[in-house]
Amino acid sequence: MAFSTGSAQATTRDVANYFEVPLKTVEKVAERHREELANNGMTLLRGSDLHKYQTDTMSVSSEPESGYPQRRSGLTVFSRRAVLCVAMLLRDSVVAQQVRNYLLDVEESARAHPGVEAVRQSTEELRRTVSTLAVGYGSLDRRVGNLESAGAELGAVLQELGPVIGRLSARVERMDDRVAESARRTARTEQLVSAMSQRLADMGEEMRAMRGELRGVVRAVGAEPTVPPPGAES
Repeated sequence: MAFSTGSAQATTRDVANYFEVPLKTVEKVAERHREELANNGMTLLRGSDLHKYQTDTMSVSSEPESGYPQRRSGLTVFSRRAVLCVAMLLRDSVVAQQVRNYLLDVEESARAHPGVEAVRQSTEELRRTVSTLAVGYGSLDRRVGNLESAGAELGAVLQELGPVIGRLSARVERMDDRVAESARRTARTEQLVSAMSQRLADMGEEMRAMRGELRGVVRAVGAEPTVPPPGAES
C-alpha cells in the first residue's frame, strides 16, 4: 500500500483519520516521541506561519473543518516523513501495519533490484536540481525586472533633459563658430601686420639708399650743408 501526502502538511486530526485511530492516540504518540517526530518534520505552527497555513487551507476548501476553533495559538502539523514515522510507532492501527509492510516491501524490492534505487536517487537529484534552477531563475527574473525599471526611469530622465541638452548643444555650436571667426580675423590681422612690417623695412632700405645718393651728389658739387643760425626762420 503506497502512502503519500506530497508536499502538504497534515494536522494531527488528518493523521488520526488516515490511520483510523482516535485523535488522542496520535496526540499521545506525538507527546511521547516529540523529539524524534520533530527531527522528522513535525512542526508547531505559530503566528504568521499559522495564518498562512489557515489561509492556504481555506483556499482549498470553503467549508471550515469541524472541531477546529476559529482562533488558536498554535497548530501541530506533520510532514510526509513525520507521518511515516508515526506509522512506525502506532501499534493498534491496521493502516499503520499496512504502511510498515509497504515500506518493508519497498526495501526488499530495492535490494532485489538495485537499478530501481539508482533510478529513484537520480530522480531525486534531478528534482533538487530543477528546484535549485527554479530559485536561481526567480532571482535572475527579479534582477532583470529591476534593470528594466531602472532603464525606464533613466529614459524618462533623458527625455526631460533632451530639450536642455539640445539648447546647450546649439550654444556650444555658436561659440565654436565665434571662436573660428575670431581665429580667421586674427590670421588676417597677422597677415596685415606682417605686410606692414615688410613695407616699413622696404621703406627703410629705400631711405638709406636715398641718403647715400644725396651725400654723393653733395660731394660731387662741393657744396657744404648749410646750418641755419639760431632763431632764423626755416
